[in-house]
Amino acid sequence: MVVRIWRGEATRENAPAYYRHVTGKVFPELKGIPGHKGAYLLQRETAAGVEFLAVTMWESLEAIRAFAGEDAGAAVVEPAAQAVLTDFDDFARHYTLTFGSCSQ
Repeated sequence: MVVRIWRGEATRENAPAYYRHVTGKVFPELKGIPGHKGAYLLQRETAAGVEFLAVTMWESLEAIRAFAGEDAGAAVVEPAAQAVLTDFDDFARHYTLTFGSCSQ
């Protein structure tokens, strides 16, 4: 499994709009892409506002390319997200999941 991680920042005022965009539009659309295995959105308060990490899981880099295009490392930041973010990476990092454990 490949884990894709991307980072962006928003003001405290715009953070809820970004959250709604990602959880209401982007993550539901990912479910329709073959090879998508799950998604998480992490956030933390910073001096400048709110930092987000979007973490998505994929069965392969080929599956990621169905989402991101031929350059799997390129960030996909829709105009609606760009409008509320103050800063964001134009790239994503990919990691191979080597161990996982989750209890609820």
